Order: sequence, then structure tokens, then C-alpha cells
Amino acid sequence: MNKNKNYHFETKVVHSGYDAKQHLDSLTTPIYQTSAFMFPSMEKGAKRFAGQEPGYIYSRISNPTVSVLEERIAQLEEGEAALAFGSGMAAVSSALIGITKANDHILCSKGVYGCTFGLLQLLDEKYNIHSTFSNLSSAEEINNSIQENTTCIYVETPINPTMKVVDLELVVSIAKKRGIKVVVDNTFSTPYLQKPLQLGCDLVVHSATKFIGGHGDVVAGLMAGETKLIEYLRKTTQKDIGGVLSPFDAWLLLRGLKTLAVRMDRHCENAKKLATKLKAHPKIKSVYYPGDDDHPDSHIIKKQMKQGGGLLSFEIKGTYEDAVNVVNQLQLIPIAVSLGDAETLIQHPASMTHAVIPVEERLRMGISNELLRLSVGLEAWEDLWEDLNQALDLV
Repeated sequence: MNKNKNYHFETKVVHSGYDAKQHLDSLTTPIYQTSAFMFPSMEKGAKRFAGQEPGYIYSRISNPTVSVLEERIAQLEEGEAALAFGSGMAAVSSALIGITKANDHILCSKGVYGCTFGLLQLLDEKYNIHSTFSNLSSAEEINNSIQENTTCIYVETPINPTMKVVDLELVVSIAKKRGIKVVVDNTFSTPYLQKPLQLGCDLVVHSATKFIGGHGDVVAGLMAGETKLIEYLRKTTQKDIGGVLSPFDAWLLLRGLKTLAVRMDRHCENAKKLATKLKAHPKIKSVYYPGDDDHPDSHIIKKQMKQGGGLLSFEIKGTYEDAVNVVNQLQLIPIAVSLGDAETLIQHPASMTHAVIPVEERLRMGISNELLRLSVGLEAWEDLWEDLNQALDLV
């Protein structure tokens, strides 16, 4: 692949970061299933440890298979460098711990993944790194939410599971003036639909378990940003905490990435059709989908997202028990808390992914007991709608 040529995303997702000549002309990236690497001499080993000479030392620090993945995600996110982790939360924790110190403040979008909320609580309890939540919907609100000790603004967009969208250009314009790092969880969009680094954000994190892997067979995390910050995190929070990715899991992600563009188009197409059907159903109170022209943040979505994504949420007209009945009556769609798989998945955020969040805070985030989240897969949308429709008719 010619590194000097500006290839399209669909080409880069297949070829970037890999040179077969460096790997015995293997067409597919080899799996370097080794924990350690030999040194040609003691002097060479010492230079590698000192950072004076390139080369592999130990797979917790770097590995050739993982390096290909990191280079590929860096190019897809249009960042300078990237890091691969053993889970999405390893990436999130590495970023937040690496950027902050004791007594700092983190400003978060109003609505984050339940485990991210749990991490923020842990940082508060153990290290007095306090966090607060904001809609981040206007310059006035953002400025009023920033404190003297704010060192990081952490954003999910679209937000899980309410599908609210944050204007990243607005957040960055304020954060840059005040020397605050902006970290974006880009899991729902992937670099195919949204590129936060190109909008001025400092770090992008992913649960690569989801759309990037795409097949429900790997747990992983990714991060991309400028080289200086990425290398700092590589040598500190990643190396010393140890949440690294195995070579085999890196290989699975490289395999999944090759079909990302094709899969995302189908996810988006199916999600939009199901959102339209759900909006018209008499037993549905509300539908939340970024690809809906009536979405309250549509003006933001149009400028920073290519399409609406493969996730939608909807509220049942009725009670918690009605929502439970809908889920339990589904015959094709499995109940599972992940997303981005080939299979369509449904879950109940209030009792599952966001159960750790106190009820009052959860309700302020817009997560009611009647809200269900649907990760729309690659099946025929007509079959998915038939399954949803028959379950709703039984309420």
C-alpha cells in the first residue's frame, strides 16, 4: 500500500498498517503468539529498553500483530498513533487515569456507559478526582460547568442509550482555550461514521468488542490521538496497569475491520427502517435514533456524522412490566448487553448496562424503566420488524 496516497476509507480499512514484505510475504497478518522477543546481543537489548533503538521486547509493551492493528486504527481515525487494550474499559481507564491526577475534575456528558460511571465513582472515592455531568448543549452551559481544576472533558456521542448527540466542535472550541483535554467515546459511530480527532478532540476511545470486531467473539479496546500523548499513555497507564490486548484478539479485530464499512452501511440501513416502523406503532411512546430527521440534535448530526448508526432506543407506552413482556416475547432477537454484532440484540438499560447508576441520576440521564435499547444487526430488516411487531402486539 502506497503510504503517500490518500486512499478511501473502504480501502484503508483493508490494507492500512500492513506491509507483507516485513512479515515473510504473508498475505494475512501473522499472529505473533509470543510473550517475549530475543535480543541479538545484550547491548541491543539494553538499547531497546532505553528507547534508543526500535524493536520488540515483551508483548505487554508491544507486539507485531498488535502493532498492525494500532497503525490501522490510527489511520482510520486520522490520528498520529493508537493503542490497543484488553477491553474498552481498559482504554477508558487508561485515558482518564493518565490525563488526571489527585484533586482534578472531569466534566462528562450527561449520560455515560454504566461501567464508565462506576470508574468515575472509584476515582472520586480513592483519589478525589471529582466528576460532574452536563448536557454540554451550549457555550454558556459548558463554561458554567467547567471548574478551576477541570483537566478533562469526557464525551459519549451518541450517548448510550438515549442517543443524544453532543456538538464536538463546540466542546473543543471552549476546551482548547482553557487547556482542557477532550476524550470521546466513539464506540457507537466508529471512524466510519464520525472522526472526533478531525474536529479537534485529543483522544478517541473504543470498545472494539462492538462494531470494530463486529462478530461478538472478542473483548478489546482501542485508543487514538497524537503521538506524544499516546506514547505517554503506552509507557505509563497501559504498561504499568497492564490492560493489553493479546495477539490473537488483535488478529480477530484486523479480520473484523476489513468488513467494517460494508457492515456499518447495513447496520445503519436496517436501524433507520426499524426506527421508522417503531415510530408509527401505537404502543411505542418515543423512539430515539440519530438517523431520524426529527431527532432534536439533527443539525449537529448532519455536520459530524456520516449516518445515524446501528443503535436505537425506544420507550414502551405502559409500565416496566410491559417492557419486560415485550423483551421476553421476542423469538428471533436475543437478549444481550453487547452491541455491533451481526445479530440484532436487545437489552433493558435500567436493569442491565446502567443498573450501577443511582435511580435519581439514571432518570436525569433520561433512562426510564420503559426504555429498551436495540443494537440492529445484519439480518433482513423485515424479519426483525415481524419479531418486534408480534412482541408489541402481545402487550
